[in-house]
Amino acid sequence: MKIILERSIIFLLVLFMAACKNKKEVRDGVGIEAKRPNIVIIYADDMGYGDLNCQNPTSKIPTPNLDRLASEGMRFTDAHSSSGICSPSRYALLTGTYHWRRQHGIVQSFGEPFFDDNDFTLPQMLQRSGYTTACIGKWHLGWDWEFKNEPSGEKMQRGKKIKFYQSQDIDWSRPIVGGPLARGFDYYFGDGTINFPPYVWVENDRVLKVPTVNQNIQSSGHETKEGNWEFRPGPMVEGWNPYEVLPTLTKKVVEYINNQSGATPFFLYFALPSPHAPIIPNEEFVGKSEAGGYGDYMVQTDWVAGQVLKALKARGLDENTLVIFSSDNGPEKYAFARAEKYNHYSMGNFRGLKRDVWEGGHHIPFIVKWPGKIEAGAVSDELISQVDIMATLAAITKSELPQEAAPDSYNLLPVFLGERYNSPLREAMVHNTYENIWALRKDNWLYIDGPSGEHTKMPDGFKKLRNYENFKTEGLLFDVKSDPEQRMNLFARYPEKIEVMRQLLGEYRGKGYSIDRSNRPIK
Repeated sequence: MKIILERSIIFLLVLFMAACKNKKEVRDGVGIEAKRPNIVIIYADDMGYGDLNCQNPTSKIPTPNLDRLASEGMRFTDAHSSSGICSPSRYALLTGTYHWRRQHGIVQSFGEPFFDDNDFTLPQMLQRSGYTTACIGKWHLGWDWEFKNEPSGEKMQRGKKIKFYQSQDIDWSRPIVGGPLARGFDYYFGDGTINFPPYVWVENDRVLKVPTVNQNIQSSGHETKEGNWEFRPGPMVEGWNPYEVLPTLTKKVVEYINNQSGATPFFLYFALPSPHAPIIPNEEFVGKSEAGGYGDYMVQTDWVAGQVLKALKARGLDENTLVIFSSDNGPEKYAFARAEKYNHYSMGNFRGLKRDVWEGGHHIPFIVKWPGKIEAGAVSDELISQVDIMATLAAITKSELPQEAAPDSYNLLPVFLGERYNSPLREAMVHNTYENIWALRKDNWLYIDGPSGEHTKMPDGFKKLRNYENFKTEGLLFDVKSDPEQRMNLFARYPEKIEVMRQLLGEYRGKGYSIDRSNRPIK
């Protein structure tokens, strides 16, 4: 009897240890590879936190598809882009690296790649792990263009004479290198950037049609539904219609999904040009919101996300696909007037907009759906960044992440699996857009190293509407948990806390990484 009891105890201990081991392996990404998920990132452009109906109780914009995505997955309330502008945030997402380790500004028309050739990217990582990879939509990270000569076009813009490339200045017969195919994508289709030349479709590394005229949308009979065209001068295909861009991209994404057999996992990075200006909802969406042209464009953007989800389900791929939805930064300056006119606050209850170091510049929507792994309807207040996507997907797919890669990326898999809610995963996070203003978020505290986080000037009418005041201290300190609108400056009250955060910010900027290499979640 004693022997039987001892053997039973030993057997139970073995089962317990095996269960613990299995739990740890799942947490660390081991064992999930049994059937690696397809991965789809839908990346909106200039969408504010308050533009999603499910996280804005006073929203004037219906977003049923994204609301349903949130109800079927996990919605993050404290997620951030690396920058308050476009190209830097996209670079950060695709490399797991804060943008400011490379540069602060956007890639201008016909600009060089944001990347160095030795950058290790998310699609390269997944490509090495057997994924087929595709980028459809807005790139805005540069190509190595083949120029015949210096730009020959001239134009007066904002009181200055600027030069720009015309069609005859570029060799269109050569492949356009240095773009998506050079960064780990097997396939690319898009217009590059909707308001930057060339205004032409690019597939892989070739234009589908040579642009022969200069941008003249304003005189072609088309009109925006809100705001300005925001187009830069440059080569355009004759008859180019910006209203066809979003529908064409949507069809191409659905076509790509329909071509997937399910035998090989795929990674799809769908970079939307919306709701970025020009604000051009198609006719069937006009009047579908109570927030003007932008609201209608948001309704269309939500519909596009729904088409992606619908295609995955129709193809039988939805149950084994991890979907991430987010935005590259906060809403554009038109959001100020929109709030006053329609009572819709694209920035939610956060202060500031795109370009700002204020919360509204980089506090963005972030939803993740992964059937069978992520609890449906979960809401997380974990502090996360888009730079964390790379280490997280490395864990999920059990992909090799070189020691020098993704130096600022934390593994969010424990958060996805609902295992980490009692303590912050991140030590801290840097907020930055331009090199003159820096901020550090640590726990609930936010330190800004200047008297304001503003870059986009807030109109007096909006300032009065929200009862905002200017600050006069040399730096700023907020408790963003109790004061998300950043009204109460605690800078004079906590000098010791400020000094600790200032030093940590200096360390992050001085080192080539912000997560200790010896304790990296992925080796």
